[in-house]
Amino acid sequence: MAKANLKRVVQAAVLLIFSSSLLWRCANISAPQGGPQDSLPPIIVSAAPMFNTTEFTGNTITIGFDEYVVIKDQQKEFFTSPMMKRTPQLTTVGKTIRITILDTLAENQTYALNFGNSVVDNNEGNVLSDLRYVFSTGREIDSMVMSGYTVSASKGDSVSKSLIFFYPAEVDSIPDYDSILLKHKPAVVARAANNGIFVAQNLKPIDYKIYAIQDNNNNFTYDPETDMVGFLDSVRNPLREPDFSVWYDTTRHYLTANPQLYFKMFTDGRFKRQSLAESKRSEQHKITLYFGAPQPEILEFSIDSIAPHEIITEYETKGRDTINYWLNVPAERLADTLRGRVVYMKHDSVNNLVPDTAKLELFWKYFESKEEKKAREEEEKKKEKALRDSVEYVPPVVPNPFKVDYTRGELNPERDLAFTFAMPLTEVDTSAIELYFAGAAVEQQAAAQPGGRPDKAKKEGEEGAEPEPELPRVSFKFEQDTANMKVWHLRTSWTPTSKYKLMIPAGAFRNVAAQQNDTIRYEFSTLNPDKFGTVVVNVVGKSPQSHYVVYLRNEGGKVIDEIRHAQTGLYRFNYVPAGKVRVSVLEDTNDNGLWDTGNLIERRQPERTEPYVDANGEEIMEVKANWEVEVQADMNKIFAPITFESVNEQLRKTEAVRLKKIMEDREKRRLEALKREQEGEGGGLGGFASGMSSMKGAMGSLGSGGSSMSGMNYNGR
Repeated sequence: MAKANLKRVVQAAVLLIFSSSLLWRCANISAPQGGPQDSLPPIIVSAAPMFNTTEFTGNTITIGFDEYVVIKDQQKEFFTSPMMKRTPQLTTVGKTIRITILDTLAENQTYALNFGNSVVDNNEGNVLSDLRYVFSTGREIDSMVMSGYTVSASKGDSVSKSLIFFYPAEVDSIPDYDSILLKHKPAVVARAANNGIFVAQNLKPIDYKIYAIQDNNNNFTYDPETDMVGFLDSVRNPLREPDFSVWYDTTRHYLTANPQLYFKMFTDGRFKRQSLAESKRSEQHKITLYFGAPQPEILEFSIDSIAPHEIITEYETKGRDTINYWLNVPAERLADTLRGRVVYMKHDSVNNLVPDTAKLELFWKYFESKEEKKAREEEEKKKEKALRDSVEYVPPVVPNPFKVDYTRGELNPERDLAFTFAMPLTEVDTSAIELYFAGAAVEQQAAAQPGGRPDKAKKEGEEGAEPEPELPRVSFKFEQDTANMKVWHLRTSWTPTSKYKLMIPAGAFRNVAAQQNDTIRYEFSTLNPDKFGTVVVNVVGKSPQSHYVVYLRNEGGKVIDEIRHAQTGLYRFNYVPAGKVRVSVLEDTNDNGLWDTGNLIERRQPERTEPYVDANGEEIMEVKANWEVEVQADMNKIFAPITFESVNEQLRKTEAVRLKKIMEDREKRRLEALKREQEGEGGGLGGFASGMSSMKGAMGSLGSGGSSMSGMNYNGR
């Protein structure tokens, strides 16, 4: 009870601080948003010097709490704004954190020490979220604020914990080459919460160039190979941005706001130096070369004692930076070590492409595994015993090494029957493949029978059984995939709700290792369209020349189907399973049918992908069996210019979905805890405790001197 009273006192104190000296530009303070509250984080009781101290000249700061605290994940959570060359030293002594500044501080500079979620109490591990200590070496604290939202350009999901770097606009950069992130330290650093929202504080009323990075290795530096990046096309000044609201979300325990800035983050399609990174021989008939950049220009590839026409080239990856060379020769011709060379265009020291020769020495030898050795030894014992007992020894059947997989289950009549082989094929006898039409599917037969059930078939030879009639042959094409040489398609005009029989005799397929297939017998049915829905998309392009990719996704966002090279016109998604779906569209500016990432150096934004939203503002639509859903996709609306209002509307919908799921999960845990309590297993408080949120917003606000805001409107001026 005493701690609860203390909590109310602190909350009142924080609101008083907010409404007066620390955030003098704020108005209309409202209640924090979110659900019920849980256990308390540490409470700040002292600070020396005080928060928001000006004319700071020392190098030591102490912050006192009402209980013992520890620092966790300092390297990941703690950072300074602006960044210091030497990170301050943090030590805990009982109920106190001591900060020792090791760097020389600049004159007339506002500094912020951001603790993130690193401060926790020593007993329960409750986190004091978003603690910030702000001070200035000059007479004033820089006090401008901006908000923003970081999302993945390819997935549309929030990018959590991204870092936002602010650079004064006068920072030099080479024309047509954006080098700021690689050459300079930012003047101000902010970090987004788990929902991708950030509130950048202690800004000056000046123009900024602003970037966002996904700091995957926690080094507070942009690494093009591992980090996503986002940038704004123009400079931004907090004085010229629209008003926004800020509040503390007590359901999910972080600061949130209406974003003024919007970053679509991507993995940079940056310049990569071309070189041969690795060569290996993972299989007897397979050589793989790995290159440092996409699309290597190969002038020559040769292996001693193997003719060029006996080498099959396969580009394994989308970027074609990995190449497989399959050796179409008998195994006995392949030595344990193969030697050869590759001549290709490589970047020299000044990034010019010049011919380069790399010698190859590739080893492969089969080594028996422990399991195989054990099985062989056991089989040898059985053979010896059979000889001693003068009985016939029957060796075990050796599995066929030829590997092939093919489409299983009911087949969509609009799809092919696809075969995926482990190695490229060298021989295909299509004349040996037989496809038969076996009539209507069982469910269709059942509907025609009295009582709705099919007669039980009698096997040939049984009394009263009829000889099985000869099934009609179905013509087809068996063709290699144009993008993947190890995939083949069996194509025909499939009849919905029908049965088929496929027979492929042994030896119809032969691969580069001279392996051949066993007999394949496969019976399958095609889907019944009455069990599925249809989504019809009426595309209205920005112009007759505009191209798009239309995606059909499930409720969770996974792509179910797609239509490439779409222009103005009607497009149909058939055989859509009943349930909730959504439609999204890619503005395919180069009509390659693919989403293209951005390029920081060229300052090229990634291609836009946007969701379809109906007149009621809903993305998700319900598909029913034997029902048609129509979508009017006006691309001028879907790809309208991004504004402050449109971003906030998008965020509102996203947050509503997230909150609904959180509350559903909490209710599920509460019911499970209640059930355990009723069964005598205890844990009755589990659901209640998990549904409670802490006072992190209020505590963070007190600790930061106004850096975490608990429900207010803010005009940035």
